[in-house]
Amino acid sequence: MFLGHYAVAFAAKKASPQTSLGTLFVASQFVDLLWPLFLLLGIEHVRIEEGITAVTPLDFVDYPISHSLAGALIWSVAFGALYYMLRRQKRGALVVGLCVLSHWFLDFLSHRPDLPLWFSGAMKVGAGLWNSVPGTILVEGGLFILGITLYLKSTRPKDKIGTAALWSLIGILVVIAGLNYVTPPPPNVMSIAIVGNVSWLFVLWAFWADRHRDVGRK
Repeated sequence: MFLGHYAVAFAAKKASPQTSLGTLFVASQFVDLLWPLFLLLGIEHVRIEEGITAVTPLDFVDYPISHSLAGALIWSVAFGALYYMLRRQKRGALVVGLCVLSHWFLDFLSHRPDLPLWFSGAMKVGAGLWNSVPGTILVEGGLFILGITLYLKSTRPKDKIGTAALWSLIGILVVIAGLNYVTPPPPNVMSIAIVGNVSWLFVLWAFWADRHRDVGRK
């Protein structure tokens, strides 16, 4: 899932208005920010197998540290605890922790049975939404629209940048999501790992956009 994770970040602003959208982006995408690094280090592995699902050609061979349910639980507690230590905001810590955990459940909805429950990777699950392109577009698109709607109800622009930065971010995310359906498979695993780190640019973009918006509506 791609847009669905960002939808959680946008929606979470309503639950924790004091938390930057950039932080919420990091939380909702945290395990996918770790995963490219683990690929580069050879800790986790993926194969390119065209046709393995209708949406993605990636065969996630093993990624128990970043994407197991046990791992997601640990990352969510650690992220929430770190946020609390830095900001001393209980509500914000709970929200960002849940954003981290939400990633696994949205991935469970999308993936074929390749998500491990434990670090051993012995038992894997997945509901297989990626086997249907129309279903994936409908679910992800619906979640994304809902998340943006909640964010817009929770914030208002301070200036023109607050509007332009937000809508340009939304636009580029939608474009990238669309390209995923029509572009050929990646040439190799190294390219997947490198491109995966581009997500950090969206985090910086979200910090920038959110800095130019106030909590509440006119």
